Amino acid sequence: MTTRRWLVTGAAGMLGTDLVAILRDTGHEVTAVTRDDLDLLDPQACVAAAPGHDVVVNCAAYTAVDRAESEEAEAFATNAIAAANLAHAAVAAGARLVHVSTDYVFGGDATTPYAEDAPLAPRSAYGRTKAAGEWAVRSIDPEALVVRVAWLYGAHGGNFARTMARLAGERELLTVVGDQVGQPTWTVDVGQAIVALVESGQSGPFHATNAGEVSWAGFAKAIFERLGLDPERVRAITTAEYPLPAPRPAYSVLGHDRWAAAGLTAPRPWQEALTQALPTVIPAAPAPA
Repeated sequence: MTTRRWLVTGAAGMLGTDLVAILRDTGHEVTAVTRDDLDLLDPQACVAAAPGHDVVVNCAAYTAVDRAESEEAEAFATNAIAAANLAHAAVAAGARLVHVSTDYVFGGDATTPYAEDAPLAPRSAYGRTKAAGEWAVRSIDPEALVVRVAWLYGAHGGNFARTMARLAGERELLTVVGDQVGQPTWTVDVGQAIVALVESGQSGPFHATNAGEVSWAGFAKAIFERLGLDPERVRAITTAEYPLPAPRPAYSVLGHDRWAAAGLTAPRPWQEALTQALPTVIPAAPAPA
């Protein structure tokens, strides 16, 4: 493994925190910056921050999916303009750029996993701003690595797994949407995937979701089972029964064909990752009801 100097934005977030820890544990030099350290909307500040680094990873994002419906300009600033500023800065510094994106750039109406080169067709404001960020990054730096993720959970932020554990201690029955299908993905696995992709010199879009697919209700049941709780306490409902401001993809499973084409091991199944992750994500499990 080559020791590199990494600049990681969004370093205080769920993914950024795990990525920085992985990099430092494996001997890399890391400059970890948050919004308080670097204004990503200031092009000159970005250009000044990039020199001296071999890799720039953009983990910063506006991720409030529902609020983005009424704050699309704010979401666009973080997800597209800031991404463009970092791309220009990385190119000027001669650094590799890694941009983290999302399953929301796709329409969510497929029936088989989305290929890495599938057409972008976002349906929400959040998705549109993330798609714009991808376009900006790849137009400025054609060699940039775009890493798409989905349904993230980890030890360093609010997420679905923690919410389910909390609600399990508060309610006897939980109702969870059962007609949206995706890929629960551990942030530690994403961090390791980013390092592997950079080490092997990859560029273009890659999907770093854990493999397989499940509904939100199925994911909740799996969490309950691993916490020693009765999964029958989770009842599946339809999206129509739980309306939200932003449209959700009904099917946002991402394919991993480019991993095999690059001679790399694709991400492992979500079930395996969840079993390993839960003790760190939910260190104090709720008592069985």
